[in-house]
Formats: sequence, structure tokens, C-alpha cells
Amino acid sequence: MCAAPLDAPHRHLLDLAARELRCACRPCSVLFAQPREAPSAEEGGGGRYRLVPDRRWLLDDFDLDDATWDELGIPVRMAFLFHDAAAGRTALFYPSPGGPVESPLEPALWRRLEEANPVLRRLTPDVEALLVNRTGAAAEHWIVPVDDCYRLVGLLRTHWKGLAGGPRVWDAVGGFFTELRQGSAIVTPAGHPTHIRGGTR
Repeated sequence: MCAAPLDAPHRHLLDLAARELRCACRPCSVLFAQPREAPSAEEGGGGRYRLVPDRRWLLDDFDLDDATWDELGIPVRMAFLFHDAAAGRTALFYPSPGGPVESPLEPALWRRLEEANPVLRRLTPDVEALLVNRTGAAAEHWIVPVDDCYRLVGLLRTHWKGLAGGPRVWDAVGGFFTELRQGSAIVTPAGHPTHIRGGTR
């Protein structure tokens, strides 16, 4: 943003017009800070940049059964969903070795998920996502900063080999979700904390 030296780690801003993430130093992060609660529809389209939040919630007892998952119709066992304020809809993506792939999402299905899991109404448009991990025996659901989702995509792009990905990529994906568990607060589908791991966020 301003060419100042960056700390590691550092925060990101989403360029709403270009749909690109930009690294931000601490003063720029403070400048663009917004409340965690979702802005109104009018606020959702205002301004060019939005600070990506840093909260990470592991959603305990999230209501997403196998039949509903199958309705998403995606070919992999991971997905992320966020509200696209400019388009006025919830977008569904899944990670692939070629990058994030968008898949159609029926609005009625998303409404059902929101009704079953009211915490989803607290997603900040554009910059927070519902992240689903169903790889192996996992059935995990998070609210995460959207840059975490693109970091996961980057792991697949970097480490994928052959048709099935190879052990290196799945080790990297396993490490990603282990780190995420360690740094997340555990929250109910209604949005109430149950237990804290690694501090509140």
C-alpha cells in the first residue's frame, strides 16, 4: 500500500474493485480498520479497500449434513463461501491445483444454512468466509479471514504433483488445518464461545 517495511505476519486489505488482496503495514491496517460486525448494504459497496479481519472461529456442532453437502455439487472435499457485496449474493469456491474455482450456489441452500447456523449472518462481506474441510474423516467448519482461504489454495498450487496431488500436498494441507485449529476460538453455530484455543480473535 504505502511501501513501508512489512512485519511478518502482517494484515491484508481487499481491493474491492480489482478483487485482489494487498499487503498492509500496521499504520495502514489501523487506518482501514472497521468493526467486526457486517456493515450495511450501503456500507458494503462504499470505499475501495476493506481490511481483512483476523478472527478465526472453529464452529462447534455446525449443521451441514451429507445430503446438504452433496447439494453443493463440487468435486473436492474443501470449499469456502463468502458474501460478494457487489454481486449481492453468496459465492461458493473450492481450491484446486489451478487456483480457486467458483461453483454455482443456490440462494435457497445458503438461506437454509444461515437458518440452521445463525453465526453465518455475522460474516463480514467480501473479507470473511465459511471454510469447510471434509478431507479424510474430517468434518470441520470455520469462519476465517478470506486470505486464509487463498493461502490454502496457494498450498495446493505449490505442492500438487500428478493426478492425486502426492503426499507432500496433503501433508501441507494437514499442517494448514492443524495450525488453524491451534489459533481458533471454538464457537457455537449461534455465535457463542465455548472454549478458547490460542486466545480470542
